[in-house]
Amino acid sequence: MNRAQRRAQGGFGISPDLLRQAQEMQQKLLQAQQEAANAISEGTAGGGAVRAAVRGDLKIVSVTIAPEAVDPDDVEMLQDLIVAAIRDAQQKAEAKQAEMMNALTGGLNIPGLT
Repeated sequence: MNRAQRRAQGGFGISPDLLRQAQEMQQKLLQAQQEAANAISEGTAGGGAVRAAVRGDLKIVSVTIAPEAVDPDDVEMLQDLIVAAIRDAQQKAEAKQAEMMNALTGGLNIPGLT
């Protein structure tokens, strides 16, 4: 194969169709990563007395505490419930992100994508 033929195939023996497909896949991955980062997951603790919402990028969006969960004599329990609700939300967000990426990549383990 001469230089002109290699150039016509993308320079390295890569067909234009394969290159186009790779670019489309890259765009889909970027879009899916953005959607995953913006998706909100909610975690709960204490039977729903404490709720935490977390985005896919693991940023906390909100924490809601039911009035009956506030006991001035047991602040430590409330603190534990808040941490548990946030952890629950983060785990759900990570699972949702992994599910979205697996659906897009067909289960391939691509470094840097979670």
